[in-house]
Amino acid sequence: MTAAAQPPTLDRVPLAIGMMLAFCAIAPLIDVSAKFASQAVSVTQVTFFRMVVQAVLMLPVLLVLRQSLRIGLRPALWVAARALMLIGSTYAFVGAVKVMPLADALAIAFVEPFILLALGALFFGDQVGPRRIGAAVVGFCGALMVIQPNFAAFGAVALYPLATAVFFAFYMLLTRRVSRMVAPVAMQFHTAWIGVVWMLPVLALGHGRGWELLTLSNPEAIVWVQLICVGLAASVSHMAITVALRFAPSATLAPLHYLEIINAVLFGWFFFGDLPNLLSWAGIAVIVASGLYIIARERALARAARLPIHL
Repeated sequence: MTAAAQPPTLDRVPLAIGMMLAFCAIAPLIDVSAKFASQAVSVTQVTFFRMVVQAVLMLPVLLVLRQSLRIGLRPALWVAARALMLIGSTYAFVGAVKVMPLADALAIAFVEPFILLALGALFFGDQVGPRRIGAAVVGFCGALMVIQPNFAAFGAVALYPLATAVFFAFYMLLTRRVSRMVAPVAMQFHTAWIGVVWMLPVLALGHGRGWELLTLSNPEAIVWVQLICVGLAASVSHMAITVALRFAPSATLAPLHYLEIINAVLFGWFFFGDLPNLLSWAGIAVIVASGLYIIARERALARAARLPIHL
């Protein structure tokens, strides 16, 4: 998701914003397709075919761009870890949206920036001041406001989006590391096919022993279309955000990311008739406000760091 370093230019910023808006419009379609497909096949099968379709779609893009398919051992190990985190985050989120409203699950998963803040301080020594720590705590309280009614309705499944947030935070940290060694399109392709390799022996073991959770099935044609749509929407949306981050700084684009929740609410209502209750709406508002505050603090600190020091 992180692009190769390239100085943003003013004439490319509108393109970047357009790509970010495209991401926010398309990404919830991953969840819509996954929710439909998971009613007929296992969550594991949805996760597996998300990886398969992404690998199939990224390969021709890689070839058209004439990028090498080769990857060194060290980058491959980092990408393998990234693929494992993507499997975990995808599995947990598909398991959540199978029963939960899309907007509620996504809102809880949006605590990922707060987890990323903590992990950045822990692993990279990023400076995290008391204001951002306070905002992160408030954001988690907002997540609890969304979790509470869902936990009462769906049980422990309401905690799955938190697992998604943790896995995805590690995924982003690994992306930060891998982006220095592998180009964006190649990173997406290698992550996908290595994810397939990770899952194949697990699925083979589960299928051979008849474990329903790990069994592949041959559903109706419409379900196969839904499975393809999961991978298609994931590939297109992730490429959109890759292009966006290539042509504009993340501080410019990050506030737009919260539009994804609005689209998730609209899609959830349109396709499934789901709307958050009042407590969930309040929690969503708290999460968004806390996230926007952290973004504002990041911008302020970045501006302060660029100011000349006068002795």
